[in-house]
Amino acid sequence: MPLYQYDHQIRVRYQETDQMGVVYHANYFSYFEMARTEALRSLGKSYRDLEESGCFLVVNKAECSFKKPAKYDDLITVRTLVERITHVKIEHKYEVYRGEELLAVGKTVLVAVDRDGRIIRIPQELVP
Repeated sequence: MPLYQYDHQIRVRYQETDQMGVVYHANYFSYFEMARTEALRSLGKSYRDLEESGCFLVVNKAECSFKKPAKYDDLITVRTLVERITHVKIEHKYEVYRGEELLAVGKTVLVAVDRDGRIIRIPQELVP
């Protein structure tokens, strides 16, 4: 059971696709970041506020499994699920849908660091 879930819709742009009109695989990681940022914003927080307070969330691990291709002009939904929060990291799972059709599944692990790159505790306001 996820700690938090948020759905973010994105319209696939032409520049995100290859010559066959299929989303280039690396763009899924940008979609994950957009959805993760908006999920945080939906909670009344922002990355800007975190960074101004001296906390930076850096990607420690990222992966994606592709099931079916997203294509130019598709309206896709990126479901962001916060699966686990420890004292120093946040684990997200992502599900990318076109309607009800599952296109991709991904995961990221974010680690909290200070301005000098040293690992720090996750701010308490991010812990549900």
